[in-house]
Amino acid sequence: MTSLFKSIPVRSSEITPKDTYLSRRDFMKAATVATGAALLAACAPTAADDLQNAKPVPTSDATDELGNVVNTYDDITNYNNYYEFTTDKSGVARLAKNFTTSPWTVEVSGLVNNPKTFGIEDLLKDFQQEERIYRLRCVEAWSMVIPWTGFSLASLLKIVEPTSDAKYVRFETVLRPEEMPGQGNRSYPWPYQEGLRLDEAMNELGFLATGLYGEPNVPQNGAPIRLVVPWKYGFKSIKSIVKIELVAEEPSTLWSAIQSNEYGFYANVNPNVDHPRWSQGSERRIGELSRRETLMFNGYDEQVAYLYDGMDLGQNF
Repeated sequence: MTSLFKSIPVRSSEITPKDTYLSRRDFMKAATVATGAALLAACAPTAADDLQNAKPVPTSDATDELGNVVNTYDDITNYNNYYEFTTDKSGVARLAKNFTTSPWTVEVSGLVNNPKTFGIEDLLKDFQQEERIYRLRCVEAWSMVIPWTGFSLASLLKIVEPTSDAKYVRFETVLRPEEMPGQGNRSYPWPYQEGLRLDEAMNELGFLATGLYGEPNVPQNGAPIRLVVPWKYGFKSIKSIVKIELVAEEPSTLWSAIQSNEYGFYANVNPNVDHPRWSQGSERRIGELSRRETLMFNGYDEQVAYLYDGMDLGQNF
């Protein structure tokens, strides 16, 4: 049987922001240097940002279905990948604190019978809000357990009635460089775009999160509304959504456009397929020192494995 640990697991403190890595790689090619680039971006947990009010550590009954205790509010709101603001995880909360989340609308259009534009107040009122505790597995090999509030993506899609020609769902983040300084970085094809196959989007695990820890979501975590797709790497869970479009062809996504051999369209959590620069066989849960084995589909295989019957997940990564 093939071991999950196919190479030495990289420490999450050694992962480089994508723009830094690409620039360094180009330099090294020019210099014909054979050794790998030093990985610089800090991924270790940081002290609480003074701008955030710390929440109590959850009690042992606040767990996911596997018995994993949820991360603290402080962990979740002060350790974020959100490149629209900065590539520095510890700096997102500070830069996002004045981000405008109201008024806010989400346009749902494309191959649908009933296109609609929802105000955030409509999404909160018209869709029953529920709490779901989901594991988050970052492609950088760190993870969290997060108590979200929101509603199923499928319930929204059923309202707009996808046509028979609709095969994919495309998502788009707000483009607001005056408030999101990271969008001034031209290394990235803004606005952030993501996509799912329609059958993936209709799976009941797909979630549109409007809250966190029983409170409204905060800007650094994708307020006012973000996608959560727990069986996929975190970059698929697009933040601050303003457009959802039903389309016939596989949509372009930001990370696949930048480096398709590292960040595929599907991005299913898969410990048997390593990232080209590090092992995906294990992960470090934020708040813990030791590593743990990564689970296929992030532990949601019973709910989602059927979606990929007959597919080569090594090729369709």
